[in-house]
Amino acid sequence: MPRSEHDPLPPEAVAPGQALAVTAEALYLANLLLLPGLAFIALLVVYERYIRTAPELAVCHLRQTLSASLWAGALLLAANIIILLLGGYRSPNTWMVVIIYFTTCHATLVLLGVMGLAKAMAGQTYRYPLVGRPC
Repeated sequence: MPRSEHDPLPPEAVAPGQALAVTAEALYLANLLLLPGLAFIALLVVYERYIRTAPELAVCHLRQTLSASLWAGALLLAANIIILLLGGYRSPNTWMVVIIYFTTCHATLVLLGVMGLAKAMAGQTYRYPLVGRPC
């Protein structure tokens, strides 16, 4: 019997671990954009809880987001050290470092997170370029 346009569509197949992969990517982006620190702690809790038992897709995204979060923290620390070396937070050089950091490092990490989230939502693995660990 042919399907009519009023028949409901069959539910889309969800890859094993897809929800956990999406959660990992969302926490990564929340750490960068909304709740720095708190979202990272939540990501650590999710990582520790599921890394040994999660399906391969989720493990890949958990590893990628944790690695990228650590790199993001290291880059932020490096920017602060550069600011201190250039004269502290009252120096005019501070704004130069802040603007360069946010337009290059931070924006790139956010873009990679959005790409990772899109891949997780599609049920696909993703490796963050330069900062991601192999899946």
